[in-house]
Amino acid sequence: MIVSMPLRTDQINRHRERARTERAELDAVLDAEHHVGTLCTVADGRPWVVPMLYGRAGDRILLHGSVGAGALRHVAAGAPAALCVTHLDGWVYAHSMFNCSANFRSAVVHGTLIALDGEDAVAALDRIGECLFPGRPAEVPGHTRKEIAATAALAMDITDGQWTVKVRDAGPGDPEEDEVVDPRLWTGVVPVRSAYGTPQAAPRAAGLPLSASIVEVLRSRPVV
Repeated sequence: MIVSMPLRTDQINRHRERARTERAELDAVLDAEHHVGTLCTVADGRPWVVPMLYGRAGDRILLHGSVGAGALRHVAAGAPAALCVTHLDGWVYAHSMFNCSANFRSAVVHGTLIALDGEDAVAALDRIGECLFPGRPAEVPGHTRKEIAATAALAMDITDGQWTVKVRDAGPGDPEEDEVVDPRLWTGVVPVRSAYGTPQAAPRAAGLPLSASIVEVLRSRPVV
């Protein structure tokens, strides 16, 4: 008889030395700039995976989407879900293709999504906006009733034992003694860096100075 074991959602099985267990390390991955998450669940017996922008407020991950999205309504009704976030930090060039790799930071959070309403939904949308566009919510009008009615605001609690963080931040490994290695072959890491381009004004904003929130964001990264 095969005994079904509970699925562990807080354990790294491969390359356990890359696992991170401090909550601050999870927050660092979730809050890093230019974050995009992938939300996963099962809807009507089929896998459902979609990239999503998100924000974090303390022990909660906040997401939003159209109220017309059927699968989103499904997860909002209490279906188990998981959010995966990955940041690529560098390409690792090794002595063989088998050993080539990537430096990265990743996190997976498991939980149940709940639908927010009323002031909680408005606060969640405001927080998501602040996470994605720091300072911008204070520069624009608040959400209209129509916008709120058309938007599903969701929350997933971050619970101990329901998340993992994995980080690779190293150069290529050394060859085995019996491996044939070309001594002329360069090995090492090519870092991957993100940067902002020159802002492109909308036609109606041509000639206007940049908003303070945009100026502040551009200070954090070089413009190329």
